[in-house]
Amino acid sequence: MKRTLPFILVLFLFSCEEKKNQTTPVLKESSPESAGFSAQRLARLDTALNTWVKDGWINGAVALIARDGKIVYYKATGYNNLETKEALKRDDIFRIASQTKAITSVGVMMLYEEGKFLLEDPVSKFIPSFANATVLDKFNAKDTTYTTIPAKRPITIRDLLTHTSGIGYAQIGSLAENAIYAKNNITAGLDVYEGTLEDAMNRLGSLPLIHQPGEKWTYGLNIDLLGRLIEIWSGLTLEDFFYQRIFQPLGMHDTYFNVPEEKADRLVNFFMQDSTGLKIYKTALGGDMNFPLRKKSYFSGGGGLSSTIYDYALFLQMLLNNGEYNGHRLLSRNTVRMMTMNQIGDLSLGDNKFGLGFSIVTEKGSSMHPNQVGTYSWGGAFSTIYWVDPKEKMVVLFYRQMWGAHADEIEGSYKAFVYQGLND
Repeated sequence: MKRTLPFILVLFLFSCEEKKNQTTPVLKESSPESAGFSAQRLARLDTALNTWVKDGWINGAVALIARDGKIVYYKATGYNNLETKEALKRDDIFRIASQTKAITSVGVMMLYEEGKFLLEDPVSKFIPSFANATVLDKFNAKDTTYTTIPAKRPITIRDLLTHTSGIGYAQIGSLAENAIYAKNNITAGLDVYEGTLEDAMNRLGSLPLIHQPGEKWTYGLNIDLLGRLIEIWSGLTLEDFFYQRIFQPLGMHDTYFNVPEEKADRLVNFFMQDSTGLKIYKTALGGDMNFPLRKKSYFSGGGGLSSTIYDYALFLQMLLNNGEYNGHRLLSRNTVRMMTMNQIGDLSLGDNKFGLGFSIVTEKGSSMHPNQVGTYSWGGAFSTIYWVDPKEKMVVLFYRQMWGAHADEIEGSYKAFVYQGLND
């Protein structure tokens, strides 16, 4: 026994050193089999993508699947220009719209960890115009006049992160929301070149909420407001904060509010479907689709970024790694845990729930699709989607840049093709 003790001690010390030297996964292209996928079964996705292009359902798409840091599928299919047959490339830059929200939410929680605020702090503590909030009572569509009642309580930072504040969405919300916000020059933030985020969010504070704080889940300008709060807490513009604190550490070298001129040719075309098929459209949501190339100083934390599928995969892998990527820790593991669990209690959001910046798959939601319980996700208005499945250790993205028929069918099929490829 005495002779075996030194040997056991050496093994123990070796094990400790191994654990100390272990690092979290870094994205690297690998064979499907190395990550528990079947190359033969993943080929079904190739067939489907090519069929969707051939049948005119999509002009093209970029797909990326990674498991435990191993990229097992990373391909572009189809065309950036259907007339010239210019191929879509996998490093092309897409308008990611509301995928910006997760990045803003992470920035908020980084500052939370630095003690800049508490989640239950009222927004009015930092932006006084949100004091004495009111709630919309009656709205007259004929002349856009309205009456209000007092809010039962102030809106908090947690309300913003969970979309339960009662703040609506300009341009894409209800008739009342659109009218009230338009009257006060509040926009969705995509194609804005006049005024500042500070001025817009100050004006937002004086406008009525759509419902009482905390009583419903309503998709709104909450994350744009959080973008302004990041500027207040950090002393940086949102553009500079993202660049210095998130993009540079993670190696996200193709993600921008303002896509630089030298990368302009990588911004993909936007397509819409008419009676004759898919066509390139220069405008959507009332704005110029070249907005990523037009120099701006209004930074929409809810929808203003453009990025590549690979850059966003780096960001998601950081989250899957519990806040760390390639030696850079952005968040603690318990903050990631908070962000990716149900934060809205019994409030209704279909089959799933919402965390601090993400939709969260519940047991009921998992019964409807292959995603495991706890999968978190969101997407962008121009047809980009992503999800992280912690139980399967997977990061999955699917980027198109279009509006057309068959969108739900394509997304549902894509999920099926991803999960059926697992072979372990």
